[in-house]
Amino acid sequence: MARTPAGRPDTPRGETRFLEEKATFAVRGSDQPNLDAGVAAIRNVLRTLPAKPGVYRMTDARGDVLYVGKARTLKNRVSNYTQVARLSKRLQRMVAQTRGMTIVTTNNEAEALLLEAQLIKRFRPAYNVLLRDDKSFPFILIRADHKYPRIQKHRGARRAKGDYYGPFASAGSVNTTLNALQKLFLLRSCTDSFFANRDRPCLLYQIKRCSAPCVDRIDPTGYAELVGDAKDFLAGKATSVQTKIQSAMGEAAEAMDFERAAMLRDRLRALTFIQGSQFINAEGVGDADIFALACKSGVHCVQAFFIRGGQNWGHRAVFPAHTGDISEEDVLAATMLQFYEEVPPPRTILTDRELPEQALIEEALSEKAGRKVAIAQPVRGDRVRLVKQAIRNAEEALDRRAAESSTQAKLLRDVAELFELDAPPARIEVYDNSHIMGTNMVGAMIVGGPEGFVKGQYRKFNIKRPETIAGDDFGMMREVLERRFARAIEEDPDRERGVWPDLLLIDGGKGQVSAVRQVLESMGVEEVAIVGVAKGPDRNAGREVFHLSDGREIKLPMNHPVLFFLQRLRDEAHRFAIGTHRAKRAKALVTSSLDEVPGIGPARKRALLMHFGTARAVKAASLEDLRTAPGVSDAVAGLVYDHFHADAAVAQ
Repeated sequence: MARTPAGRPDTPRGETRFLEEKATFAVRGSDQPNLDAGVAAIRNVLRTLPAKPGVYRMTDARGDVLYVGKARTLKNRVSNYTQVARLSKRLQRMVAQTRGMTIVTTNNEAEALLLEAQLIKRFRPAYNVLLRDDKSFPFILIRADHKYPRIQKHRGARRAKGDYYGPFASAGSVNTTLNALQKLFLLRSCTDSFFANRDRPCLLYQIKRCSAPCVDRIDPTGYAELVGDAKDFLAGKATSVQTKIQSAMGEAAEAMDFERAAMLRDRLRALTFIQGSQFINAEGVGDADIFALACKSGVHCVQAFFIRGGQNWGHRAVFPAHTGDISEEDVLAATMLQFYEEVPPPRTILTDRELPEQALIEEALSEKAGRKVAIAQPVRGDRVRLVKQAIRNAEEALDRRAAESSTQAKLLRDVAELFELDAPPARIEVYDNSHIMGTNMVGAMIVGGPEGFVKGQYRKFNIKRPETIAGDDFGMMREVLERRFARAIEEDPDRERGVWPDLLLIDGGKGQVSAVRQVLESMGVEEVAIVGVAKGPDRNAGREVFHLSDGREIKLPMNHPVLFFLQRLRDEAHRFAIGTHRAKRAKALVTSSLDEVPGIGPARKRALLMHFGTARAVKAASLEDLRTAPGVSDAVAGLVYDHFHADAAVAQ
């Protein structure tokens, strides 16, 4: 397997595998862009390049990835970068910064295309078109690892056994669908541990959203039938499910079982609701994704619709970055490939224009999906109407984006004027702390800029230094800022990578601002504006006081747009800090002192807790009692006893 210079496996998340080794070549020169040095680095690589398909990465003097590209023949493709006169200005700048290259050969060009998309997602190079979307897509999962399968929302890697349905465009759309599915099919949504410890039905059974298999209100056969109906519905067979429920409702009514008939009527209503909310008149389309691109003033918007089984599972607009002098067709192709790095492709993909190397993209996506994937540009029928609908949505999203950007730009100009900054801030960092009586202390940093919140740049800090006193807000803020700026100084001392803030917003007043200023001065950090946001009298929103580092205070009218903007930033930092603290606290609630005992895994921990009841009882147990616990050997009993009684033995 190929490896990077750092020794990490360079294996994609898909099924692509590589037979050749990867080599890294570098020509070190000045850190300043130099076209001759860049060409020399590329020519040095060319001497040993094979005439095979593969992927190349261009890196600068610091080792940061500038560009990821694929080639049918690596030697021919890379040699083009040495013919500087034929390159665009953008590519000339890239070559001038290049000081090294990393090469991976693949079995064929389709594998190279897949690997290119994977590496672009991983490294986010400055000269590649980037799918600028930090949200993963949610799916509905019906698990297959339990006698009574659970239905749930799922994000991330698809490791659990079961059937996945999606993608859905947003958490809201998947939550709405899940709620309707619970009413319709009465499948359980609780965790396995909750399910195993029930002795009576929960509230979901009372409100007719679960069939209560946990307490045997339904037998395995009946529950399996509900699971089958749910899978049929999610696979696009809603009509057969509707007919089945109608027939059962009629039979119940004829048998004068009016309670069951009413329950089936409610399920039928839920089915009608979910069909209405997902209706897009996509009959005959089956499983398909629809992509359309709009461009105005150099800004691109790609609109994606997700159709599964003829049902609309939502749509999302994305705005790719680094699209400078790239053709619209190339922007759409790059966006799609990065999109399918996260999401399995459907059988059909409809686009509003033909893609460059469309046959190759089809081959690559088919290889990834393990079945045939077709890309088409429809010319007649309902499919044309769907594509036109996607085009219209892309244009409208672009117009909304332009309006929001102009408003955001004006707000940033007003912030610069209010706080006397040299220019509108390109990066605003907002800090907040959260704890309860000094426990589970965390610091949080959120980032805002010209395009709104930059959630991929959010950071959380577990307060862990021994000198930071529990509950000391000043000490917590000092630790957070020292760690954040120490890393910035180490990774970007020249402030060239856009990760240094132009403005720091601190939740607090004069004291917090003074403490932050002292921390930055001690680290040699200058030219970063600091503003404290203190709540006004009675902590009322709208009466905030802004404290500047020179001691001045500013108050804004309650209906001032800049005040609303700064409140949103402060509230987002507070939300993120509280959420981080709650997650840490919830994790702490399920930990046990047994976790600290070396050599005790989950199975033995469970055996001890089942036998003694609590971790405290295990700690207080004698060696003889520990040996009597089922599944605990004499050696393990000795380990547990010695761990909890070591201090007492030393004291004696």
